[in-house]
Amino acid sequence: MFKRDFLKVLTTTLCFGMLGGAALSETTAEKGLRIARLVDADEPGFRDQAVSGEMILRAKNGQTSIRRFHAKAVDMGASDSSRSLLVFGWPGDIRNTALLTHANTGGRDDNQWLYLPAISKVRRISSSGRSGSFVGSEFAYEDMVDQDVEKFSYNWIQDVSCSAGECYVIDRFPKTKSAYSYQRVWIAKSDNKVRRVEYYDRRKALLKTMTVSKYKKHQGKYLRAGLMEMTNHLTGKSTTLSWKDFKFNQNINPNELTVNALRRLN
Repeated sequence: MFKRDFLKVLTTTLCFGMLGGAALSETTAEKGLRIARLVDADEPGFRDQAVSGEMILRAKNGQTSIRRFHAKAVDMGASDSSRSLLVFGWPGDIRNTALLTHANTGGRDDNQWLYLPAISKVRRISSSGRSGSFVGSEFAYEDMVDQDVEKFSYNWIQDVSCSAGECYVIDRFPKTKSAYSYQRVWIAKSDNKVRRVEYYDRRKALLKTMTVSKYKKHQGKYLRAGLMEMTNHLTGKSTTLSWKDFKFNQNINPNELTVNALRRLN
């Protein structure tokens, strides 16, 4: 996911209506960055967002477990940052387990905290811990953070046919500490939305693949994915995240998305 599925979008700094010779002389790195900036760039901003969802964990033998959650996010506006909170509501053994994320743009480090209701503790996720599994799923903590454009460098690979018609394929390389050496991303030309991400480990071997589908427009202008499926090629396990009931501009109080608010969940 690129910046910002939960938040205001990055404004494109270039005009592509008249590509001419300038585009023809682009390096693959420049083209990759330009394409990355297209993602969500034409979408109107919003103050906040709320959504419900379901997480399905699948073991290699096909056994599944289901969890339900709700999430909300707030654009912090002038501070050029955002806050998001995901809280599990079902089943009982994971109820009120929550992930709080304070995301920053401009290459600044993000902050994440996990609330564990069984011991009434808030645990800060360190930069080295962001590669860990989020509540036993195939999504790492760093996968749950908005993928801000400025936190990567890029390289255009090729344009290919894909499930959405035609896709750009670009590689993005993290500038900060990450479990991944790089990610290969498929972006549909039709709507500039991510359709597939391959995650390569530090040895540059394919570790995981996420497919993104079931995009739907909400309130006539906010295009959101309804399904994300992450497959781990080493373990054979997979996790599905489905999203529904998107609501925008609900006047969510940013103070509801703080560490102190986490401690009041029980």
